[in-house]
Amino acid sequence: MHVTVSACWLGLSLGLLALGITAATTGSPATVEASVRAMKLFADWLLLPVAFLTLLSGLLLSLGTKWGLARYRWVYTKFWLTLATTTATVLALRPGVNSAVTAVAAGGPLPDAGDVLFGPVVSLSAYVFMTVISVLKPWGKTRRGRERSQPFA
Repeated sequence: MHVTVSACWLGLSLGLLALGITAATTGSPATVEASVRAMKLFADWLLLPVAFLTLLSGLLLSLGTKWGLARYRWVYTKFWLTLATTTATVLALRPGVNSAVTAVAAGGPLPDAGDVLFGPVVSLSAYVFMTVISVLKPWGKTRRGRERSQPFA
């Protein structure tokens, strides 16, 4: 389940980036409006459930396997990055998309291309990084992981 919802989150971010690039680079007001409205739909209905499912399934997976939550640096890093990107989705990406939709729906131009590009670029970068460290499993154990693996004297 974790891999599936994580892949969904990665795909949603890629879709948001494509829509954001379209909104920021097109000269057609109708295309800009359609792009930001589609972004709003993704942000309002899909991103948060997928983000929370990714966070929850990753937490359960880490606690229920040999990897643990704080035994390996790569797992710990993924947890904090997932928490940070979920928070950024709530506090930055969604408000940015909402302000773009409000401005464009009122007949104005896209106020700031950063509103529709920054969030998807940052999140997509984070998800690709997390995918890479999931495969490579770098950095070894944390101090807690080293302490738990030593036999009792």
